[in-house]
Amino acid sequence: MDRQKEFVLRTLEERDIRFVRLWFTDVLGYLKSVAIAPAELEGAFEEGIGFDGSAIEGFARVSEADMVARPDPSTFQVLPWTSSAGEHHSARMFCDITMPDGSPSWADSRHVLRRQLSKASDLGFSCYVHPEIEFFLLKPGDDDVPPVPADNGGYFDQAVHDSAPNFRRHAIDALEQMGISVEFSHHEGAPGQQEIDLRYADALSMADNVMTFRYLVKEVALGDGVRASFMPKPFAEHPGSAMHTHMSLFEGETNAFHSPDDVLQLSDVAKSFIAGILEHANEISAVTNQWVNSYKRLVHGGEAPTAASWGAANRSALVRVPMYTPRKASSRRIEVRSPDSACNPYLTFAVLLAAGLRGIEKNYVLGPQAEDNVWNLTPEERSAMGYNALPGSLGAALEQMENSELVAEALGEHVFDYFLRNKRAEWENYRSHVTPFELKAYLSL
Repeated sequence: MDRQKEFVLRTLEERDIRFVRLWFTDVLGYLKSVAIAPAELEGAFEEGIGFDGSAIEGFARVSEADMVARPDPSTFQVLPWTSSAGEHHSARMFCDITMPDGSPSWADSRHVLRRQLSKASDLGFSCYVHPEIEFFLLKPGDDDVPPVPADNGGYFDQAVHDSAPNFRRHAIDALEQMGISVEFSHHEGAPGQQEIDLRYADALSMADNVMTFRYLVKEVALGDGVRASFMPKPFAEHPGSAMHTHMSLFEGETNAFHSPDDVLQLSDVAKSFIAGILEHANEISAVTNQWVNSYKRLVHGGEAPTAASWGAANRSALVRVPMYTPRKASSRRIEVRSPDSACNPYLTFAVLLAAGLRGIEKNYVLGPQAEDNVWNLTPEERSAMGYNALPGSLGAALEQMENSELVAEALGEHVFDYFLRNKRAEWENYRSHVTPFELKAYLSL
């Protein structure tokens, strides 16, 4: 037995942990869990835990239902709270999903990202990610009642309502107890809106961290008497919640995105990577913004990108080059501003990396940067300036994705086909739904 497994088994005994939750993520980004007793964990390391894959979104047909969850001991962490009776702790581990013969399941989101990271490794790169995760704190209520923000704060406000500062402190404590480092936290621009930025990590660890983050934030919010929502756009009158994603490639200890000879300190590798994301932005949009509601955030004047543009320190561009520390080689990175905080992080990081690597492999040439406020440009103005408009709806994004060889290759045939089928059904359900807006506007016709 390797040392990581021995450490896990020893910790279970020393900490008197009664349950171990084995976590994995379905194709749509929902967290799945099965709890086992510590006595069963050694067997789970050796043989995995069998389950019905046909009962999980996008995993398998009934005729191919048998699947195995294999816990990854490197992801072991003790959860930062005791049982409801206050008697004992539980722990969690992420799992890799395999077929009974041990081969990876093509439906496993972790496997999708791991395949893309392997491709980057073949090119000599490792990928690091740092997300800024926005979400709303709401007063408790039912889903069929309009949401009410938990506070009336604005950008960087300190203590407008007791729930916000106390909540962030409790959430950060919980995250750091699980080994997830937090870089910044603050109140965002809309009432009730929060942002917590995670310290950079390799892309696979970060995707695990994002899934853990969403679970912990919801649990901490409940404990603080509020409700956390990662819905991209819960309020028409306020900006939505993004997951601005900072990315960099390293060659060993060297930042492959840095060049001391460039005005922006950007290497040719970085420029081709940016060009790849811009070139394939429309194709990957359905993955980075996978819900009908996602496109209510990506609108004209909504503080979110609406065109495939880039710029240094330009927050209206799809890809921004942060200029906080321009001479610091290790921090040269790009920021992709389209993803929202309700995406599947494994698939999102995979398609962003795939697009960027395609730009490097094909030597894409990066065009001039945007110096305009792209948010406020009309569609006609964007078109006249040569900015390629991003999809304005989930339906339009699916049309672009359906014809994308790059996304099909990045996700794999199984995930690609299932994702398209599921999202087409969501789009058709939305198109046939009569909204309160329509009733108010048209019932008197």
